[in-house]
Amino acid sequence: MRSPVSLCTGVTYDRASIQRWLDGGNNTCPATMQILRTKDFVPNLTLQRLIKAWSDSVGRRAGVSPPRGILTVEEVTESLRRLSLEKDDEIRLENLSRIVRFAKDSEANREFLWKRKDFAPMLVHIIAAVDGGTRATAKIKLGLLAIMILDTIIKGGKERDRERLSKLMLTDVGGCLTALLLAIRRGNLETKIESVRVLEMISFDQKSKEIISEREGIVPELIKSISSETDPSLMEASLSFLITISASKRVRSKLVAEKTITKIKDILLTETTSVAVTEKSLKLLETLSSNREGRSEICGGDGWRCLEGVVRKLLKVSATATEHAVTILWCLCYVFREDKRAKETVVRCNGVTKLLVVIQSSCSPVVRQMAKDLIKVLKVNTSASVLSAYETNTTHITPF
Repeated sequence: MRSPVSLCTGVTYDRASIQRWLDGGNNTCPATMQILRTKDFVPNLTLQRLIKAWSDSVGRRAGVSPPRGILTVEEVTESLRRLSLEKDDEIRLENLSRIVRFAKDSEANREFLWKRKDFAPMLVHIIAAVDGGTRATAKIKLGLLAIMILDTIIKGGKERDRERLSKLMLTDVGGCLTALLLAIRRGNLETKIESVRVLEMISFDQKSKEIISEREGIVPELIKSISSETDPSLMEASLSFLITISASKRVRSKLVAEKTITKIKDILLTETTSVAVTEKSLKLLETLSSNREGRSEICGGDGWRCLEGVVRKLLKVSATATEHAVTILWCLCYVFREDKRAKETVVRCNGVTKLLVVIQSSCSPVVRQMAKDLIKVLKVNTSASVLSAYETNTTHITPF
């Protein structure tokens, strides 16, 4: 038992264990089976002190220190108090490091921290204090730790948590975004990924997406990170962020102008790209193809290589990748039909044959219909023998 808490029935449980019980849909006390009037926890501080005293004594008898990860709510509350009052950055760094260990220990600990009204504003203030001219090592480390905690706590968070954090971090637009950009440019791999994920989390609505995308340096830096020389985890995080902000039409135009499609083309033409990166690259390209500028970029100049990459990924990566690829082709060749070079490229790259297989596969009805629509418009560019095979073949083909 690490963090003892009592229910309204008076029975004490380990915080993480009872939280799992309640999260499973139960509304009773496991020991008494009484229906709970409230699911609030009350920390059992007396038992907590006894546990710590026992843990310390066992550690001394064994000649080792107590595990660094075991921190009580009482100790963390004191660290939070000192973090807010202390002026010495080195002491603040020590206290924030303890809070990081506590946050990583369990979901219950993370929920405890996030529910404190002063916690998120405190972290945001620490992050905003870091800027490009900061030379104090402790202050930079404080900012990076604060970013790490936010990434740990809000990962997969609820919409209201994202909205709250977005408002806090974008109130002082310059400070927090400057710190996050600095972390992406100068931090280690883990710090870069954490910072990108925080950016995605605070891209909550159209306004926040436009504020972040218009901050000088952020979009170009993230586009730069989607290359074959970048770690796949960072590529995946960057693509996920770009997909999130591309929901805004203004942002889509900016992404096209920043030559994002050229980067996606290089990814699609690389055979060793991971499944997750390929899926996200196709998803982003699908979004950008809804813009006239995006379609012109895909079909114009060397853009046909991008379409070649899309056709290559049909049936080769995953069902999700195939779905995105078909949607891109359907958008370019069937819905808008603005550039005949798109149809010519699909036919030349053996796209029709692959689309025939898609129709016979276990894809969704929507994807199957899009593939059929594409076959209709590509008929004029397709040999009679291929179409004849389509008309007569009844064999079910499983592509994956």
